[in-house]
Amino acid sequence: MTHDHDLVLRPTEAQTTAALNPPKGRNGGDLVVETLTGLGATTVFGLPGQHALGMFDALRRSSLRYVGLRVENNAGFAADAYGRITGEAAPLLLSTGPGALMSLAALQEAAAASAPVLAIGSQIPVAGLGGGRHGYLHELRDQQASFRDIVKSVHTVRTQSQIPSAIAAAWESALTAPHGPVWVEIPQDVLLAETALPVVTAMDATPEDVAPRPELTAVAAHLLANAERPAIIAGGGVVRSDASGKLLALAERLDIPVVTTFGGKGAFPWEHPLSLQSWLEDRHTTDFLEDADVLLVVGSGLGELSSNYHTFAPRGRVIQIEADAGKLESNHPALGIHADARLALQALLETVPERRDVTAAERVSAVLTKVRDRIAAQDLGLEQRIVAAVREALPERSPSFWDMTILAYWAWSAFDAKHPNTMHSAQGAGGLGYGFPAALGAAAADPSRPVLAVSGDGGAMYSIAELATAKQYGLDVTWLIVDDGGYGILREYMTGAFGEATGTELARPDFVALAESFGVPATLTTPESLTTDLAKSLATPGPSVVVLPALLRMFEPTHL
Repeated sequence: MTHDHDLVLRPTEAQTTAALNPPKGRNGGDLVVETLTGLGATTVFGLPGQHALGMFDALRRSSLRYVGLRVENNAGFAADAYGRITGEAAPLLLSTGPGALMSLAALQEAAAASAPVLAIGSQIPVAGLGGGRHGYLHELRDQQASFRDIVKSVHTVRTQSQIPSAIAAAWESALTAPHGPVWVEIPQDVLLAETALPVVTAMDATPEDVAPRPELTAVAAHLLANAERPAIIAGGGVVRSDASGKLLALAERLDIPVVTTFGGKGAFPWEHPLSLQSWLEDRHTTDFLEDADVLLVVGSGLGELSSNYHTFAPRGRVIQIEADAGKLESNHPALGIHADARLALQALLETVPERRDVTAAERVSAVLTKVRDRIAAQDLGLEQRIVAAVREALPERSPSFWDMTILAYWAWSAFDAKHPNTMHSAQGAGGLGYGFPAALGAAAADPSRPVLAVSGDGGAMYSIAELATAKQYGLDVTWLIVDDGGYGILREYMTGAFGEATGTELARPDFVALAESFGVPATLTTPESLTTDLAKSLATPGPSVVVLPALLRMFEPTHL
């Protein structure tokens, strides 16, 4: 009997000849770019450094497109967005020591948001590995240790023959649900040395699906079919697994109200009669979810932001579908189903009977009315008009990337993403500077539609150098900067907690003049002209900046 794993593809005569006579002038860096090409990569992000020059030299002999940013952390954010938009592993090429360490905040966001980033960094020469203090430039005692707490897996190369296998293993790890960043490091001398190894050909590193156990989905289907007041929380896992269609089908078959988390924006139609939208920072929504006798949580760990700052205390039975086994029951006891959201929802659809509940839409409408009445009582018309203006100006299928700023906090709850995988923010790890470089990565991934970035003036200063990147590559990103003269949300938090704020006020540049100095057109707008100015910028190819001077306030929290 012949088994599949016994089959070996034998090289053709032409392949054998090519392997025995590899082209001259190749080095270890060529093995890196050839492996990436063989795995299906088309675009790489990064920033060169002395130890990594072997990889960057090899790029000119490859078909890979290189998008170089000005700061490693921003390059990581761009790769993160590329991975979110395409669902493919996004290669990120970095140098040793300071260059590598500058990417850590971006990789933390990629880990928190399950974005598949394949970071490949150089290392000091092989002779210096092992923790000795040799005094090499960029030397760290244990560079891997800085990454091990953040990335999904670490892969170390010591010889050229290990390069293809290490990168393929990292690729598979990055794309195994839940997606995430991985780290590969290759010593400088391995990258620079000439190689006689044959050119790397096509490789397959397709991960296995994470399928649900059928006995668990059978129990879940029974609980949902017999529930009196079921509800669904849809998280980012629904978006990443492209399961929004299956979620809609299940909700409609069972008449179940659905709320989406901030990471799951767009997973369920905003105006659907069963949609509770995304008002998770509201006690009316929290009360509704607590009252559910069966709560289906799909693709969410029910972390701080998804649980109204851990004030959510479900009283009914919880079913949790999650591809990250570490998140199963990490916050609440549940029927934990370790699975990709798409496969688990498909199993439920194949099992559950129809269930009718004529009151479901009425109960959803009542909750949304209470939420709107609460917001309306707080004199926040300016904030709501600005959210509406951005939505009106942004083409329906254009992606948007939001920094950690007050307008983004509003958007988490109040912005209609229209479609899955079109609204992204840094709410996974919560670091500043995400919006603009991430938008550049998205524009590189899909140049067919304009991309919106939203930042405050504080967050914008983290990324201002990338205006040069946007101009250099002609990336179609419109950057909305809401300028309130400081770290607005921190100002509000500190004033509320201590009576006054410290360290939050900022001297800032003339953003319009600054953008124009990079050759990027810029517009100074007002709340009244925002829709028109933003729409015009989005309709004009290439990078642009729109600056909105405005002092925004958050709606009152309900978790305190």
